[in-house]
This record gives sequence, C-alpha cells and structure tokens, in this order.
Amino acid sequence: MAIELRNNMNLFSPMNNFTSDFDDNFFSSFAGNQMRTDVIENKDNYVVTSELPGFKKDNIHLNYRDNKLIIKADHEVNKDNNNKFLRIERSSKSVARSFRIPNIKVEDIKASYDGGILRVTLPKDRQNNTFDNIDID
Repeated sequence: MAIELRNNMNLFSPMNNFTSDFDDNFFSSFAGNQMRTDVIENKDNYVVTSELPGFKKDNIHLNYRDNKLIIKADHEVNKDNNNKFLRIERSSKSVARSFRIPNIKVEDIKASYDGGILRVTLPKDRQNNTFDNIDID
C-alpha cells in the first residue's frame, strides 16, 4: 500500500483551513530543512529516519495521533553570562515534523537514537490508533 507523504501546506486554501491546520502546516513546512528525514515503506512496516545531530535523546519527543507521526526536538545551548564571547555560532532551537502514515500497529512502534540519527519503525496494521510519548531506545 503506497501512501503519499508531503508537507500539508496549501497556500491557496481559504483562511479557515489555514487556522484549523496551522500546527501541522507550520511544523511540516518550515522545519523541513532543519530535520532531514527519509521515509521508507517495506512490506510489513514503515521506517522513518531523521537527522538530529546535537540533540539529546531526552529532548526528542514522538507521538502518533490521527494517523500522523509527530517528531519534536529541543536543543538548548547554555551560555555563560560571565564570559565575553568572541564568536557565537551555536544556538538553542526547536524543530518538529509530522508525517501522515495511516494504519499503524501503535503498540509495536519502535524508536532508537544513535549518533544523531533517529530511527522509528512503524509496523503496519488495519486499525486507527493513537499513542503518545513513544520511548526511544
């Protein structure tokens, strides 16, 4: 079963569609070049692989809701105010993406994070479920 994965932004939609889907559209469209992601469909599952270098595992949050996998991550850079900085290139940031991937067996979702790469495996199922706070190994 092939599914269509795309950012859900339609610039020509009426305003009421924009406001009702604001959260999904904002995170899907504007964070796209901050979290490069591959989505692969296999016979029994989908595999989502995202680049999140510099993020701590505890600051990555996964949810599966309304047939969407939502990935959010926060990166906090603590700057010491007692020092004089000559150059600052690192900054705190938050990124998020959502992907429409229907018919998932939520109790069997697996996630791992190693070397800045998040890998989420979503087994296929015919039920429509919701699952919050997926553990990352």
